[in-house]
Amino acid sequence: MRSNNRTGLVSGTGLIITALLATLVALAFPIWSYADRAGTGLDTLNADTVPTRFGPLSALDREFVTKVRLAGLWELPAGQQAQERGTTQAVRTAGEHLIEGHTFLDSRVRNVAARLGLELPNQPNPQQREWLATLSAAHGTEYDLAFANIVRKAHGKVFSVVAQVRANTRNSLVRDLADDANTTVLDHIKVLEATGYVDFDALAEDAATASPPPLTASPAPPGPTQSPQSPVPVTPSPGYPLPPAAARPNPTSTP
Repeated sequence: MRSNNRTGLVSGTGLIITALLATLVALAFPIWSYADRAGTGLDTLNADTVPTRFGPLSALDREFVTKVRLAGLWELPAGQQAQERGTTQAVRTAGEHLIEGHTFLDSRVRNVAARLGLELPNQPNPQQREWLATLSAAHGTEYDLAFANIVRKAHGKVFSVVAQVRANTRNSLVRDLADDANTTVLDHIKVLEATGYVDFDALAEDAATASPPPLTASPAPPGPTQSPQSPVPVTPSPGYPLPPAAARPNPTSTP
């Protein structure tokens, strides 16, 4: 009887130990195998990254380069239009900043794309063309409001992409381009806000409800042998000041 009890006790203890070991193995397996499993963030990064002599070039890097080019394709004409249609000096000054800033950035991005062998777009995307159409249909104070809010909203979205690229890129050319883009985009945000027309409540609500934008298709190297031409032949001046701060005007009033 004692022999049977001892045998049962030993068998029960063995089963418990075996179960505990199996549990530990199951818990440990995902930890050591996570980096090697297909579909993880690291796996995706490695699959979408291509080598260049300036450092690895990721999918996000290529998307960023494309977005810088696209920004210039619609904001340069928007800036020229603001200089012509703006009813206040602050709006016209914001247009000047857009022209000078994106002329500089467009030259930079075409140089970077050529050195990395990336193809760049030559036309604004459908959403950007829609923004330009909205601005073209507006006049007077309605134009000032539309210009300040459409362009400010676009810059806010780009600003977060620039920060992400600058923090994580391993490519020296993209890193330098992100530095220039950060300076330019921040300047444009400030000068647009200085018009007094920006609706900050609407910006916050849009950010809270917006879904992440889809990636902009940008092919990996090799790309074209020549860089696309500048959309607007404007030479930036050495520097330009912000306009004086303005209180938000009454949309129904005449400037």
